[in-house]
Amino acid sequence: MNLRDLEYLVAVADQGHFGRAAEACNISQPTLSMQIKKLETNLNVQVFERGNKSVRVTRIGELILIHARAALREAKEIRRIARSHQDPWSTELTLGIFPTLAPYLLPRIVPEIMKTYPNLKLRLVEDRTPNLIERLSNGDLDMAILALPVAGDHLMSKKLFTENFELAVPNKDPLASRTSVSQLDLANRSVMLLEDGHCLRDQALEICTLVGGRENQEFRGTSLETLRQMVSAGMGVTIMPELAVQPTSGITYVPFADNPAPSRTIGLTWRKDSGEDVRAEKIGGIIAAEAE
Repeated sequence: MNLRDLEYLVAVADQGHFGRAAEACNISQPTLSMQIKKLETNLNVQVFERGNKSVRVTRIGELILIHARAALREAKEIRRIARSHQDPWSTELTLGIFPTLAPYLLPRIVPEIMKTYPNLKLRLVEDRTPNLIERLSNGDLDMAILALPVAGDHLMSKKLFTENFELAVPNKDPLASRTSVSQLDLANRSVMLLEDGHCLRDQALEICTLVGGRENQEFRGTSLETLRQMVSAGMGVTIMPELAVQPTSGITYVPFADNPAPSRTIGLTWRKDSGEDVRAEKIGGIIAAEAE
């Protein structure tokens, strides 16, 4: 048994089909089938239950696949550590970031990162927070820009900056004439929020709940830009992070005067045992400086 055999196992399980798995592994289907059968014979167990059009993992196969995936992750980590020891700034760095921050922060930080480390192979992944944490834990990401705190004893985080929230209201809303608002101004107000899975939704919902505000149940946005356009059309108000605030026809952005003002803390998170401490400190320093 070798790592390639484990890659074949995982590919068949993920694809649920020998043909698609063979294509993903860039080998012929007969070769893949033969290797899987050989592995099953060596292990003296049946990993896959073969059907006419699909493949199902057996119960013992599920247990084997757990360890196969873990072994592949560890092998990937070994290769990454070896490469980074040679020159950490000429290897790949996979950086995750969530959607309500990515379009506003990445244009600021990526040019500076590439200017500072021109040989770095930077790969960016935009995804929702729960998925980023899972991919970070699985080794698919080297580090991720997340809203703190992030749970997990296996993870480390470095605070980068604090981002205040502002209230986005239609120009005709009574609050548009104010120089500032209080969270109490949201009491009994209906606030448009993002759909489930966005960390900003949870943060905004917490603000509303504390003062007796409520979510607009008739609409949930898929992005901040959708919410922005709905406010511009006079359909309601929303809570907008500071970096996303930009002049928009029909919208007035009003800062919160509360002390402390509602905000979110943005940090850089990586795995404790990944050997990424040095790169995380350097990359985090660039992000913090460019976000000011």
